[in-house]
Amino acid sequence: MRTSLVICILFTLSGFALSQKDPHWANGRNTIIHLFEWKWKDIADECERFLQYKGYAGVQVSPVNENIVVPNRPWWERYQPISYQLNTRSGNEEDFLDMTKRCNAVGIRIYVDVIINHMSRESESPPAVGTGGSFADPGNKNFTAVPYTNGDFHPTCAINDYNNEENVRNCELEKLKDLNHESNYVREKINEFLNHLISLGVAGFRVDAAKHMWPKDLKLIYGNIGDLNTSFGFPPNSKPFIYQEVIDLYGEAISRDSYTPLGAVTEFRHSAEIGRVFRGLDKLSYLRNWGTGWGFLSSENSLIFIDNHDNQRGHGAGGANILTYKNAKQYKMATAFMLAYPYGITRIMSSFYFDFSDQGPPQDKDENIVSPSITPHGTCENGWVCEHRWRQIFNMIEFKNVVHGTGLNDWWSNGDQQIAFCRGGKGFIAFTNWGDFRQTLQTCLPAGIYCDVISGHLSTDSRSCTGKTVYVGSDGIALIEIKALGEDGVLAIHEKSKVNLAF
Repeated sequence: MRTSLVICILFTLSGFALSQKDPHWANGRNTIIHLFEWKWKDIADECERFLQYKGYAGVQVSPVNENIVVPNRPWWERYQPISYQLNTRSGNEEDFLDMTKRCNAVGIRIYVDVIINHMSRESESPPAVGTGGSFADPGNKNFTAVPYTNGDFHPTCAINDYNNEENVRNCELEKLKDLNHESNYVREKINEFLNHLISLGVAGFRVDAAKHMWPKDLKLIYGNIGDLNTSFGFPPNSKPFIYQEVIDLYGEAISRDSYTPLGAVTEFRHSAEIGRVFRGLDKLSYLRNWGTGWGFLSSENSLIFIDNHDNQRGHGAGGANILTYKNAKQYKMATAFMLAYPYGITRIMSSFYFDFSDQGPPQDKDENIVSPSITPHGTCENGWVCEHRWRQIFNMIEFKNVVHGTGLNDWWSNGDQQIAFCRGGKGFIAFTNWGDFRQTLQTCLPAGIYCDVISGHLSTDSRSCTGKTVYVGSDGIALIEIKALGEDGVLAIHEKSKVNLAF
C-alpha cells in the first residue's frame, strides 16, 4: 500500500515536469521567436503575413503588464512592474486578446515574458507612474494597483554574494523590490495574473529571474496554474510551457539543475559557447558532441539561443563571446548550426538596432513605439533588425522542419574549421569558419539537383534555384563548395529543395 502511494506520487511529479516542458507547437513547426518590444497588433500582423508561411512555431512577447515609466524610455523599464494590469506601450488587454486569437488561428503560439520575482524600484522623480496611469510608492513598497504593501516583500537588502543562496533569492536585484513568495497572498496574486493570461490564450511563460526565486515557491505557483484554454485550439488538460531564466555558467551556489524538475531552463552555456566557437576561438570540429557533451542540460530541458535581449547588450552572461546581429555572417552561421543540430528547444532573437545598452525600441516624438515597416525584399526598416526575416535564418527553419525526427549522421570535418553532416536521409549542411571549402562529400540525399537554401531557394515553379546549385550523384555524393570570403560560410540542402526536372 505504502509502495503504491510512493509510486503514484513519483508518477504525478514526473507528469507535472513533463507537462511543463511541452511547447504545444503545431505539427510541422519549430522554434520560438522573441519579437522584442513589438506591439501586439504588429505581432498579430506578423503571424498572419509571415510566420505561418515560414514554419515558425511561436512568439515570445515582451512583458505584458503595466510597468513604470522611466525618462528616455529604456528597454528595461518593461522589467519593472507597477501592476498586473495589461497596459503597456505594446497595447492594452483588448489588443493582446486580438493578437492571441489571430496568432493561434494560424498555428503560432504566444509565450509571455512574466516578471514575478519583483516589482519596480524607486522612481527617479516620485511618485512612480505606470504605463496604464497607476501610481505607486516603491520606496515604501506600496503598489496600490495590485495591491501589495510592505509586508508582501522581503526586507531590503542588496544581492552582493552569488555564492549565498539566501542572499540571491531573498534580496533585491538591482534595487527592485523583492516579493516574498512564501506568502500565500503573494502567490495568489501572481496566480491570478498568470491564469488571466491563460484565459486569454497564451501557451506558456518565460519566467524572468527564476534564479532569484526558491524552487519550492515556484513549484507551488506553477502547480496552481490552470489548463490552457481549449477555445484557442489547445487539447484538454494541457499545461502551459514553462521556461525559466537561470543564468548558470558554473561556479555559483545556485544551479540550473534545481529548476529542471519544474520546467525547461534557458541554457546560457549554449549561448556563450556557440559564440566562442563561431568567433573562431575554438574549432568547429569540436562541435561533433555538441549539447550534453559540452556540459549542457539534456535536450528536453534546454531552451537554447544565440543571443537574448540581455546578453546582446553585454548583460546577463557570456560577455564578449556573444554573437549578435552586429556580427551578421558569424551570427547566421551559428544560427544555422543551432537549427541543424539535433539539440534543444530553439529560440531566435528578433531585435531593434541600438547604439548603447539602455536604448529602447524605435519611438516617435510622443514616445509611442514605431511599427516595423516591411521592404519589398521582405526585410524590416524603421529601426528594426528582424533577424527572423533574414533568408539564411527562415530557410533554416524550414530545414529543421524537413529533418524533424532524424538523427545526426555522416559527420565530416577537416579537424579544424570546416565541418559537414547529414540529418538522416533528409538534409545536409556544411560550414567553413576559415578558408575555402571544396570537398566531395556524402550528402545522404537521393540523386538530383538541389538548391542551397542559404544563398537562395527553390524557384516558384520548382525548376531552378535563385542561389547556388548542388548536383548530387546516384551514390549521394556531391562536390560542396563555399568561399571563405563569400557572403555566407554555410551551405544547406534538403529533400524539399530538390529541383523538379519533370517538365
